[in-house]
Amino acid sequence: MATFTEEERLVRRITKHFCKGVVDYRLITDGDVILVGLSGGKDSLALLELLARRSRIHKPHFEVKAVHVRMTNIPYQSDTGYLRRYAEELGVPFQVYDTSFDPSTDTRKSPCFLCSWNRRKALFTVAKEWGCNKIALGHHMDDILETLLMNISFQGAFSTMPPRLVMRKFDMTIIRPMCLVHERDLTELAKLRGYRKQVKNCPYETASNRSQMKRLLAELEKLNPEARYSLWGSMTNVQTDLLPDKNN
Repeated sequence: MATFTEEERLVRRITKHFCKGVVDYRLITDGDVILVGLSGGKDSLALLELLARRSRIHKPHFEVKAVHVRMTNIPYQSDTGYLRRYAEELGVPFQVYDTSFDPSTDTRKSPCFLCSWNRRKALFTVAKEWGCNKIALGHHMDDILETLLMNISFQGAFSTMPPRLVMRKFDMTIIRPMCLVHERDLTELAKLRGYRKQVKNCPYETASNRSQMKRLLAELEKLNPEARYSLWGSMTNVQTDLLPDKNN
């Protein structure tokens, strides 16, 4: 009987969840050109490796490219040399795209929202320039469940970040191939692989609702070890006949 190291077991588990997400939600089709937003965090580094390895499988045939969006008005120090080497060792083309935003242009929105929105616009720009039809983001299962809890708690909406989102306005599809991967596995992988952390020094960063939802999800799992799977299943098991009618 074959024996596996701790790292091998971890990689097999992550790969299993990754492949299930890709297949179950039909995230990759033959001929896709996929752009990965490589921020330098553990999630995007793992995503690039998983996609690069899967692209070597004969079918479906697809290409992977990577971009690091650098926001020049924020002192977020990126080791772009490290990111370039990482991508090229995986056989993935890489580029750095510089952009910025002025937080005074829309005082109704928080600087964090404006930064995120402008990063996303930059991804669409690069994707079009490189002939990509899909953009892959490194959100994992915990991210999606935390967003679900946030939207229920603060927006009064039963919604989250879907594994696949067609953006018809931009003729682009957003995919989240790690939608079934657990964050704790990615954290462990980062330690075993020795991912190099990027220097983060954002003047707008404060304690967020997301960090509170992360703690809430952990508390729910203490009450019920299967809580994350119940939450995930609830998104496709909406029993409208047992809910109040919409109040007009």
